[in-house]
Order: sequence, then C-alpha cells, then structure tokens
Amino acid sequence: MHVRLPFALLLAAATCLAAVIAPATAAEFDPASVPESTATLPPFPFFKDPEGLKSTFDDKDRHKNFDREHMIAGDKVVAVEGKVFRDRFQLTNPEQREYSDIEFQRNYANAITELGGVEVSRVQYTDAVHKAFGSRDAVDKHYHGTCASDGCENHTYLIRQGGKEYWIQVSTGAIPLHGEVVVLERQAMASKLAFLDAAAMKKKLDADGRVALYINFDTDKATLRPDAAPVIEEIAKLLQDDTALRLSIDGHTDSTGTAARNRDLSKQRAEAVRDALVAKGIDTARLGAQGFGPDKPLADNKDESGRAKNRRVELVKQ
Repeated sequence: MHVRLPFALLLAAATCLAAVIAPATAAEFDPASVPESTATLPPFPFFKDPEGLKSTFDDKDRHKNFDREHMIAGDKVVAVEGKVFRDRFQLTNPEQREYSDIEFQRNYANAITELGGVEVSRVQYTDAVHKAFGSRDAVDKHYHGTCASDGCENHTYLIRQGGKEYWIQVSTGAIPLHGEVVVLERQAMASKLAFLDAAAMKKKLDADGRVALYINFDTDKATLRPDAAPVIEEIAKLLQDDTALRLSIDGHTDSTGTAARNRDLSKQRAEAVRDALVAKGIDTARLGAQGFGPDKPLADNKDESGRAKNRRVELVKQ
C-alpha cells in the first residue's frame, strides 16, 4: 500500500522542525549520519497524490529509470543519482482542493517522519550556495523543483533502510503557487554497454595510444563500485600479458560542479584505479595517475548522454 498523506496541520512548526532536522556541519554531509528506518516502507515512490490534487505531469514525465538530482544536504548542494520519481501540483487551482505552501510542506514532512525519514537540509538556495557548487546554471542542470532561489522553499529528506538511500525533495513556490516532490532511490546506473576485455584494450592502445573506459564510482567520490571489479581485472591482465607496458591513468569528469573540485575528484579516481591495480601485483612504477576534471570533454555537456561520455578513465600508453 501507499501512504495517504494526512492533510491536517498536526504539529506546531517548531515541534515538527526539531523532529526532522538531522545534525550536520558545514563539512561534507555524511548520509551514514542518518539512522536507518525501522518503519515498513510502502512501494517506491511511497506517496499517492495529495488529497484533492491532480498531478500536472504525464506518467512519462514522472518516472526516470536513471537520472541525477541536485538537492541540498547539510549546507551545500549535492548531486545524487538513481531511479527518480517527480511530481508537480498547482496548489491554488480553484477547481481542486487548495493548499497553502505551509500545509503542503508540513504534510509531506509528517508523512516522511512516519517512514523514519530525517530532514538533512539546513539552508535554502542563496547566491553563496550556488557559488559553492559552481553557479546557478550548474545547480539548475539537475534541479527539479519550483525554483532554486529566493521566493521558493526547498527541503531535503533522507530515508535509509537495508543499505539503501531514498532522497526526497519537497519544494513550494512560483506563481501561481506550485508544490513539487522528487523521490530518488540512490543507485548506480546499470550499464547497457559491454566493457572492453584485455585484448580489445591492447588493440585500441596499439592503434590510438589510449583507450577510454567507463568505470563506476560512488557519486562525487573516488570509491570504486563492486561492478568495477571486472574492468580492473582486465586492465591487470593487459599489464600482466605485456610486462613492458607502462600506462598513465587519466581521470575525466563532466562539467557539473566546480572545475577545481572535478579536477581533484578525477585525480582521486585515477589514483583509486592505480591502487586497485597495485593491489593485484602490478608494479606502481609502471603506472601514472592524473586528473583533468572537465578540461578534455569527448562530447557536449549540455545533455546527459554527452556528460556520461565525459565521465571516464583513460589508459594512455607511455
């Protein structure tokens, strides 16, 4: 069953806010700081349409198998990827039940709290928040809400259960007044492309001097995901079969976020690949590691297909 939102103002604002805000600092937000829920969760995306409201979205616009969302966690914008559900309602439509922004926000907060969720955003969108992420344009690339600026109210919640993370953003604002909800189950994209084996990598290196690989990492981290293991195995085999081969491992990102952060992240990811190969017995002297961030794109960063091509690790023959 799904949760039917109890559309009544049940708690005073201060009581509700104290119940849902999680401790956070100006440092990087750690999802593990949110306790796991013990509630019985309804099927994803958890919520029916609010009583008396009809979505302004078609079904095809509500569900995405895989996408990225920008939300505030702690004091800054974070990028979260996974399966996404989005919904939008006009709150002042005279032909439907009308809601204030407070009532819309409060009832989602109450329902999320019942599911063991915690509010993880401590600030609203400001010029300083945009600048810390790169720019307002960078935020808007993957923001889905009423607006990421003054005049709109945005709250982010997190539910953790069984090792899974469910991120929820509730926003209100715009003229006429609208309410939007994003529910995201965090997960890596299941690749639809076969990875290159050692023989194919060698062929590309001999022909072009470099080969681009798509290796999965945790979002905004340099942690290799479990499904990266077969690719690492093939790189190790390539190096074991050709003991004279020396490689530079070059990390690249898309343009989301600041260039400085992306350069650091891409270098850390290149180093993570190098370290994984050293752990398999490859001499570290045969491996370099460097990061270029968004500086050498293969495709246009304006759409997700282009950005996906740019998020890569290249092996470059030395």
